[in-house]
Amino acid sequence: VQLVESGGGTVQPGGSLRLSCVVTGAPSRPVESYILMWHRQPPGKDREMVASITSGRGHTYVLDAVKDRFTISRDDSKNAALLQMNRLNADDTGVYSCSAQYRVRVGGLWETRDYWGQGTQVTVSS
Repeated sequence: VQLVESGGGTVQPGGSLRLSCVVTGAPSRPVESYILMWHRQPPGKDREMVASITSGRGHTYVLDAVKDRFTISRDDSKNAALLQMNRLNADDTGVYSCSAQYRVRVGGLWETRDYWGQGTQVTVSS
C-alpha cells in the first residue's frame, strides 16, 4: 500500500488549498473496512489528526478547531482522500500527511494495518 500526497504549497492568509492523497495497492489480507485520515504537524509541535473519512458510507470527522474551514471527502474514481482547506491562517502551517488504517482478517481474527504517506508542506505566509 502506498500513499502519495500532493497539493501543498505556500499560500497567503485567507487563501485556500486542496490536498490530495492517492492510495495505491491494498493489504494482502481481506479488508473489511478502512479509514483515511489527514494529519498535520506544525513546526515544533506534535502531530494531530485533523480529519478522517471511512470506507463505505464515508462518515467524516473534522477537528473542531478547523471544522468551519476544512472539509474531507473521497474521490473513489482516483482512490483518493481530499482535504479542502479554506480561509487558511498562519496556525495552519505545517507538514500535512495522510494515513490509511485497514481492518483486515488474519486467520479468525481482525487486525488493523496502518500505512502512511511522506507528507506535503503547507505554509501560510504573507
